[in-house]
Amino acid sequence: MITGKNYIGNQLIASGNTRYTTFNPQSHQENEHVFTEATPEEINKAVDLASKAFKEYRTISGKRKAAFLNTIADEILALDDELIQIYCTESGLPEGRAKGERGRTVFQLRSFADLVEEGSWVEAMIDTAIPDREPNPKSDLRKMNIPLGPVVVFGASNFPLAYSTAGGDTAAAFAAGCPVIVKSHPMHAGTGELIASAIIKAAEKTGMPNGVFSNLNSGGIEVGQQLVAHPKVKAVGFTGSIRGGRALLDLAAKREEPIPVFAEMGSINPVIMLPKALENRAESLAATYANSITLGTGQFCTNPGLILGLKGESLTNFINSLAHKIVEINPTCMLHPNIIGAYERNKNKAIAQEGLTVVASYKENTPPNYASQIVTTVEGKTFLENPTLHQEVFGPYSIVVQCENEQQLEKIVLNLEGQLTGTVISDANEVANYSNIVAALQNRVGRIIFNGVPTGVEVCPSMVHGGPYPASTDSRFTAVGINSIQRWVRPFCYQDWPNHILPDELKNENPSEILRSINGVLTKKQIK
Repeated sequence: MITGKNYIGNQLIASGNTRYTTFNPQSHQENEHVFTEATPEEINKAVDLASKAFKEYRTISGKRKAAFLNTIADEILALDDELIQIYCTESGLPEGRAKGERGRTVFQLRSFADLVEEGSWVEAMIDTAIPDREPNPKSDLRKMNIPLGPVVVFGASNFPLAYSTAGGDTAAAFAAGCPVIVKSHPMHAGTGELIASAIIKAAEKTGMPNGVFSNLNSGGIEVGQQLVAHPKVKAVGFTGSIRGGRALLDLAAKREEPIPVFAEMGSINPVIMLPKALENRAESLAATYANSITLGTGQFCTNPGLILGLKGESLTNFINSLAHKIVEINPTCMLHPNIIGAYERNKNKAIAQEGLTVVASYKENTPPNYASQIVTTVEGKTFLENPTLHQEVFGPYSIVVQCENEQQLEKIVLNLEGQLTGTVISDANEVANYSNIVAALQNRVGRIIFNGVPTGVEVCPSMVHGGPYPASTDSRFTAVGINSIQRWVRPFCYQDWPNHILPDELKNENPSEILRSINGVLTKKQIK
C-alpha cells in the first residue's frame, strides 16, 4: 500500500506541506498517489537515526547482514504484481522490463549476501611482529576494510529498481555495514515507497537497528542538498546527469569535512568501426546498432551515442544502411515529459550545429512522450573543433563521425571526455593493426568491448561500470558488481593490539575462516 509518506527509520511520517504526484507517460496523465516532501526536521531525524544505527550495524556479523539482504530480496518478490504495476505506471516501461529489472535487483542483493557471509571481502592483511629485527623491531600490523558510516543514495530516473531504492548502491552499502538514507526519485516515488516498505520489513524481521534505512520523498533538489551537506552523512551514491552529479560533488567538497561522492554520470560510449569489418558486415552491423541505439528508447547510460569510422565506401554503406534500418523501428515511450523535453532540446541543439547532417529521422506521428530516433553524421575535423557535438543526447540519438585517416581517428579518441564504455568492431585480426587507437580508447573508458554493443551491463565480479570523469567521479571504482562495496569502506590498521580484542577477521585463530594475506602469503591458516 502506498501512503505518500516518508520512512524515517521504521516510522511513516509526513508533516510537511510540499506535495507532488508521479506521472504516467503512457497515458499522459498524473498518477493518483500524492507524496509529501520530507521537511528539514525529518531529514535531521533520519540522519540522526542512521548515525545511531551505525554504532550497532557496523559490528553486525556477515551472516546477519546476509540474512538481512536475502530477506530484502524475499520481501521485494512478495510485493508481486503490485510492484510491477506501479513501476509501469510511473515509468512507461513495459512489464517485461519491470520483471527483468526486479530480477536483477534481487540478484544483486543475494550476491552481496553471499559476499559478506563468506567474509574475505574485508581484505584482511597481517604482517606479524619481528621484535628482534635490527636496527629497529617491527610491530605487529593488521589491516582490514571498515565501513564509512551513513550513506545517502539518490534514486536514478531510468532504473526505478536496479539503481534506486534497493539497487546496487544500497545493497553494497548495507553489505559494507553502512546505514542508508535514500533520496527517492520523484518520477517513481510510489515504486520507491513499496521497495522501502520491503527493506523496513526485512530490517525488522532480521533484528537490524532502527535507522539502518530511511526513504525520503522530494520533488525538487532541496532535500538532496540538505542530505549531502549534513555533517553526519559520510558518503553519497548517485546515478544521473553530469549537471546533477557535479553539483553534489561540489557541495560535498565544500563541507567542513569533505566526503566522497560516487557519481555515475554522462557517457556517449564511442564505437570504433574498423574498415574490414564494415566492408564485410556493414548491413548486419547497421541492424545491430539500430537496435542498440533505440533499446529502451535510448535511456541507458551505455547507449552508443558516438560511432567512429574511416571515411570511404564501406562507412558510407554502413551509414546508409543504419539510416534505413533505424526508421523501421517503432518509437517507444520515454520515462517522463521532462525527459523527452530534454531529449528534444539537446537533439535540436546538436542538429543546429554547422556541418552536421541528419541522415535518418523517424517522421511518422507518435503518441505523447514517444521519442523519434535520429542518426546524424559529421566530418572528423568538424567534430574535433566543436565540443557541443561531444555532449550526450540522452535518448535514441547517435552521431557517426567520418574520420579522414587513422591519425585523425586517434586524435578524436584522445580528445574525448571520460566514458563508461568503448567498443571496437573488427574482422579477424584487423584490430592488431590499430594498437595505438585501442590504447587511446583504453585511456578514456572503464570497459572496452570487442565486436558487441555497449548496451547491457552484466552483474558479476569482473564488471567495471565506471570510467574517467565525467563518466564517473572516481574511475578507480565500479558501480556494478560485488566489488562496488569498496566505495563504502576505508582501510583501517591495528598496531600491536592484543589478539583477544581484535576483530575476528584479524585474530590469530581466524574464527571467520576467511582468506587473508599473512606476511605476503594468501591463506586461510591460523597464526600459531
